[in-house]
Formats: sequence, C-alpha cells, structure tokens
Amino acid sequence: RPWRRGAATMPPKTQQKSKEAKMAAAMAGGKGKKKKWSKGKVREKVANKVLFEEELYERLKNEVPKMKLITPSALVERLKIGGSLARAAIKELEQEEMIKRLSYHSSQWVYTRATAVEG
Repeated sequence: RPWRRGAATMPPKTQQKSKEAKMAAAMAGGKGKKKKWSKGKVREKVANKVLFEEELYERLKNEVPKMKLITPSALVERLKIGGSLARAAIKELEQEEMIKRLSYHSSQWVYTRATAVEG
C-alpha cells in the first residue's frame, strides 16, 4: 500500500533532453531583447510668422473683423502667426474699433466683431 495518495498515479517519464539540447534552450531563452523606452509623442514643429508681410496684413484686416470669436490662439491657428504678433494685432484692431472686447484676462483675451449698431 502506497504511503501518499496520488503516488501511484504519477505520469510516465518523458524522454530526457540531451545536454546539447539543454544548452541550446538555455542560450535561446534568458537574455532576450531589452525593452526600449519609447521616445514619446513628437509634435511637428510649426514655423509661425513673427512679422507681418503685406498680404498677411491685408488678410488680418479683412478676415479677423468678420470672425465671431477672436482670441490670440484663434489668430495663431488661422493666420499661422506667432502668439506675440497675434496679441499685437488684436490691440491694433481694438484701437481702430474693428473688434470689441468681451473679456480681458492676462492669460486669455476674448474679443468679437464690432457690430454696426451698438447700444
């Protein structure tokens, strides 16, 4: 009678691998490829203009006063100009009363088109 339960039901022995086969298996496994760090998402650089050219200035005078929402970021997107240039353009348009201020905050300016009838 066996001492332990299940001792009698051991699976049959499988064929032992040769030493060469074991060595090959050891060499194949183990040190695989090292995990590389991802470089992260790379945004493409946009070369926004830093000075107005004649035709770009004309576009500013024509397009911007017709926009419903005028912010520096909206001008950057639309005209492909730098942020400081967009802020300067907004100041100039406001002085010429082509646009109207809705909200002014150091980090976000919100303007809209000047309507013909005010009041």
